[in-house]
Amino acid sequence: MTVTLKDVATLAGVSVKTVSNVVNGYAFVKPENRRRVEEALAATGYRPNVGARNLRRGRTGFLALMVPELSIPYFGELAGLVITAAQKRGWSVLIEQTQGTRSRERETLSSLGPHLVDGALVHPEALEAADFPSPGEIPLVMLGEHAVDVPIDHVAIDNVLAAQTAVSHLASLGRTRIAAIGRNPARGTSSQRLAGYRAGLVAAGLSYSDSLVAPAEKWHRSVGAAAMRSLLALPSPPDAVFCFNDLLAIGALRAVAELGLRVPEDVAIVGFDNNEESAFSLPSLTTIAPDKTALAEAAIDLVHRRITGDKGLPPQDIQTPFALEIRESTSG
Repeated sequence: MTVTLKDVATLAGVSVKTVSNVVNGYAFVKPENRRRVEEALAATGYRPNVGARNLRRGRTGFLALMVPELSIPYFGELAGLVITAAQKRGWSVLIEQTQGTRSRERETLSSLGPHLVDGALVHPEALEAADFPSPGEIPLVMLGEHAVDVPIDHVAIDNVLAAQTAVSHLASLGRTRIAAIGRNPARGTSSQRLAGYRAGLVAAGLSYSDSLVAPAEKWHRSVGAAAMRSLLALPSPPDAVFCFNDLLAIGALRAVAELGLRVPEDVAIVGFDNNEESAFSLPSLTTIAPDKTALAEAAIDLVHRRITGDKGLPPQDIQTPFALEIRESTSG
């Protein structure tokens, strides 16, 4: 038979309201009553009717997550962390992959609404300010770089500082011809990391050379390998490379090995994202490691605050931590 709140209340010796408060996560419950209710919940195997609860609250019980490519490990890992953080708040997550094109990003945003989801987390690559819905239509949180200037909540690491940190690390090793792989004017992420790359060169007293900056339409392994081969074919090839994500760096590692060179002795390489793959490459990859858990939890916390009534709060801009994970591709 289905266990009801009344059954739990009878066993715990408290009111149905007290059981409801515990089930819904409200703080104002006496510790002794909370303990008795939790024991009764475990003993009866009570499971809340999430659909009915959301219906009473006027919610769908779903959030949307919009990312460019799930095949890029960073977005796959981030999606998993968002799902975990959302589940703690009682939400399920619908994931939409846009390939980073403006048409797909616009189509996805326009399809969202209170009839489908309670809020959305979006990681745009090509959207423009006019593409966003009017404030208040649906709670939105932007992930990643400030691709567009719109008055919505935003969570990201400082990509400029992170890229500068990577380049400064390479310069501290005595490398003087530091290249970059990943330039793509269509990607907001690229412009941020390119700015950080240039700032790192300036801080190290090194000059910028456009010939040392390789374009990358896609941030995939094969593109990184092709870019690395082109850089090493220069009359004065680089002695270090900063790649704008780990997949580009993994491809670069492969190209260096195929050409009979050594990492880091001949070319030091730094990636970005700290994907699981980076710790198991040979050599293992030095990389910028964003705190993806903190990013996911901060984003879910913001959308929760908007949905539960904190709508008058000015747009929040939260920067989550990052670290430089030093491994064999620069330390030997």
